[in-house]
Formats: sequence, structure tokens, C-alpha cells
Amino acid sequence: MGSSDVSWKLADHPKLPKDKILAMIVLDGWGEANPDKYNCIHVAETPVMDSFKQGAPDRWRLIRAHGTAVGLPSEDDMGNSEVGHNALGAGRIFAQGAKLVDLALASGKIFEGEGFNYIKESFGTGTLHLIGLLSDGGVHSRLDQLQLLLKGASDHGAKKIRVHILTDGRDVLDGSSVGFVETLEKDLELLRSKGVDAQIASGGGRMYVTMDRYENDWEVVKRGWDAQVLGEAPYKFKSALEAVKKLRMETKANDQYLPPFVIVDDNGKAVGPIVDGDAVVTFNFRADRMVMLAKALEYENFDKFDRVRYPKIRYAGMLEYDGELKLPSHYLVSPPEIDRTSGEYLVHNGVKTFACSETVKFGHVTFFWNGNRSGYFNSEMEEYVEISSDSGISFNVKPKMKALEIAEKARDAILSRKFHQVRVNLPNSDMVGHTGDIEATVVACKAADEAVKMIIDAIEQVGGIFVVTADHGNAEDMVKRDKKGQPLLDKNGNIQILTSHTLQPVPIAIGGPGLAPGVRFRKDVPDGGLANVAATVINLHGLEAPADYEPTLIEVADD
Repeated sequence: MGSSDVSWKLADHPKLPKDKILAMIVLDGWGEANPDKYNCIHVAETPVMDSFKQGAPDRWRLIRAHGTAVGLPSEDDMGNSEVGHNALGAGRIFAQGAKLVDLALASGKIFEGEGFNYIKESFGTGTLHLIGLLSDGGVHSRLDQLQLLLKGASDHGAKKIRVHILTDGRDVLDGSSVGFVETLEKDLELLRSKGVDAQIASGGGRMYVTMDRYENDWEVVKRGWDAQVLGEAPYKFKSALEAVKKLRMETKANDQYLPPFVIVDDNGKAVGPIVDGDAVVTFNFRADRMVMLAKALEYENFDKFDRVRYPKIRYAGMLEYDGELKLPSHYLVSPPEIDRTSGEYLVHNGVKTFACSETVKFGHVTFFWNGNRSGYFNSEMEEYVEISSDSGISFNVKPKMKALEIAEKARDAILSRKFHQVRVNLPNSDMVGHTGDIEATVVACKAADEAVKMIIDAIEQVGGIFVVTADHGNAEDMVKRDKKGQPLLDKNGNIQILTSHTLQPVPIAIGGPGLAPGVRFRKDVPDGGLANVAATVINLHGLEAPADYEPTLIEVADD
């Protein structure tokens, strides 16, 4: 229940009433950008979100959701759902994933830590295997970090290294896998010239091989396991460059969905299966798409698929991927210590909480919101409801996803009057935006807006308050652009679709019949970001926020 020396009692807010029911709505991947035909939020019918923007000017504003505002290294780093929900829930900015790894690599501390020393014990006789996303997208992993890890590992005694690559095409341009493989091959060639036996051993596209999340489809992980651990795959090549080029051409698969392949020697034998005595590092810093592989590598009792062989290895993650499960049990870089989250404070101050989303974002509105912590702070004060996401299809096939079901659960929770806060994540604009399907994303945005309406209508009925915001951008810009902001074209003259998140700010709106007159957004927090939302919400619950939280976005005017 948090540390005992913390004073959990928050003072009552002098001007804001307590016990109003508050709806906290997070639209996933809903940023603010110039209106044009590639802005799916602009194109979609979104009368509710439009009404906030066109309504009271001091009850709608933009906040930052990328870069340093969410603990990432630079303003070139797009936000993501994990760091976004961490900031929304924690009320403070913590150094995150990539930044933590950058600091550890820059200082060399990563090679002195418990995690590295653990895997190092295998260097004498075993192979070091590095598994992860080969990309400079900066969302799940970064190529330069892999390069530093390769160099550091060889400097610290790794004599045999195998890299198992997952191609991206989601956070970076489709087709960029070829360039990334070329870069990696040059680095491995340099290591070989220094006497290190280093090569690529297997590969596949991130959405088809290894990087599933939330136990949506274990087959994805099994395909990776078969290639990485067993050295078995439907496609065999002498080089990874040949593999990526040929598979893109012959199977017509994009980078995200390349089928699994293994690299073989002249005798047709896989060059890098994982065997007893080896060390394995998963080098992604972002957790959600590594947890399932981590379970397969770490758990002796495992029944999600037939592993055929379970090698006795030393395994470490780049980071700890799940703080509650303590998974993996060894990691190269320690996680940010996120303590005293708003969720914990509110529960301690009598605020009963209901949280709901569908599978793909349920963890965000609970685990990430609560500082990378699973479970309840107090099961008598909280209820979390997960609605199963569609599985086995791409999200553009059913772009409405479970928005209606989430809204119905929220509505019922509000009307039951059992909870003071009802918190939801509506995933549509993000998950469908990632498919690059513009028409489907327009449908997705409309569905999310309709869900917001259902929740707001319930808030009207109970005299409550609403806060509507987002965790990062995505659906507001679906095309890659040049320096002048004009859409980029490929060599055939077609627009280059943008499937990734963006660097755009996100809206935040407040309202509802329970909002005290005179409550408005302050003008003196122009650079406000997601981390400012927690103090804002605590105030709207009639409480003063902890002193070290990022400042609230609201004030109460006396007039």
C-alpha cells in the first residue's frame, strides 16, 4: 500500500466541492493538428469533441504529450501510451525507458550492474543472444542503443554474439528495414574483424513475430520462439539482407508482417539457435510487447504453446517489463521509481474509483496509470473492468472496436453512483491509426466521439464533472511530411502513410454541471503537459494536490 512514512491525507480544496462524480476520459492517439484531409479527427464527424473546442475558451486547451514533458530524452521523441499514462497518473515527470537506458549506456553503468554481471557469466562458454526491434523509431527500441550494447558486450568479454532482429515499419517508414540491416551488418563485420563471432541469426516482422502484447495472440510469440530458440522457420537464407529484400518482394509482406526466417550456414544449419548455457537479452526498452516473450524465456511452468525445448539460459531484459510480476527477474537498467501516484492518493482520501478499457489499453488505464503497478491499491475502493478486444483481425476491419461497450460500462458505473471517479481509455484513434487505413481511422474517431457523448450524458444526469484528454497524437496526421509540412510522396507518386504517433499536443477539456462556477484553465502554465493533469483532477475531486506534483491547470475565479 505504498510507504508508511508518507502522509496520505490531502487537504480539502478551499474553493472546490468534494464528492462530485468525475469522468476521466482518455482518447488514445488523439492529437491536435492543422485541419486537412489527412487529419482523420478533422474529417470525422466528432460533434462532442468539436463542441468542447468551440465552447468556453477557458475550459479547453492544449497540453504537451511528447519529449521531455513525458520524461523522454528530446523534443524529437514522440509520446507513447505507456509514458503518457505514467505522466497522467503520477502527476510528475520521471525519466523514462529510452532516457534511462541512454543514461546507463552513456555512463557505462549498464555494464557494471547486477543484470549485466549476471548474463556475463555465460560469455566464457556460451553465446550472447540479443532479441529486439531493429529500428530508430524510439518507441520500443533504438538502433544506437543496440550498437552501444554490442560494443560494450564485446568489450566486456562476449566472444560469440547472435542478433535476432524484428523489423519495424510501424514507428518508422515501411521498407526502412533494409537500411537498418545494412547498418547492423557493418557493425557485426567490424566485430568479426576484432575476433568476435558476431552475426544475425533470425528475423521477422514485429506484428507477426514475437511482439504481440496483452496475450492477444500467442502464435506470434511462438513463431519467434521457433526461429530464435529452435532455429526453425519456413524461410532460410544465408544473409539477413537477402532475407528482408526477398521476403518483401516475394511474399508482398510489409516490414511489420515479414514472415519468420533463420540464417543458415553452407550446410543449411541454423547459425544461432538458443541453447543451454547461453545468455539472452531482449533489448527493447518499452515493456508491453516484450512481456510475453519474457514469460516464455523465464517461466519453467509455461503452457501457452509447446516450446519443444526450454534451454537453461541467463536471461535479462533491457528493463524490468512488469514491476508487479517482477518480470524479467534480471534486467540491465532499473526502472523509474514511480511512487505516490494520484490513484493511490485518491483511494487514501476516500475517492472510489472505477477504471475500464478493452484489452489493448486496459493496462494503460490501470497498470501504467498506477506507476507500473498491477492490481488494486484497495480492492474495496476500486473496480477495474477489462473488455476483450477483437483478436485475429487487424483493427481497421472493425474500427469501432469496443468503444460502445466501454462507454456503456462507464455510463452504468456513473449512474450507479457507487464511484467518485470513472476512468476510461478509448483506444480507437490510436489502434486504427496504426494500421494506416485513413477511411477506417475516420470511422474510429467518430466511434470514440460517440462514446464520449454517452459518458458525458451520464455525467449530466448525476450533476458530475468531466475531464477529456488524450495520451499522445496519432489520428490527427496520417501522412509523412517534408520540412514545409507538405505530404511526402513515394517514387510512384503516392502519399507516404504515417502509421506512428506524432509530436502534436493533445486537447484537454473540462465541464459538466458539477463544475463549480469560476473554474477555468490558468493562463500561467503555457507549457503544461500530461503530468499537470493529475493535480487538476485531484482539485476537481475537491482536494489539494501534493506539493511536489506538477502544478494544476485550473484556477477558481472570484468573479
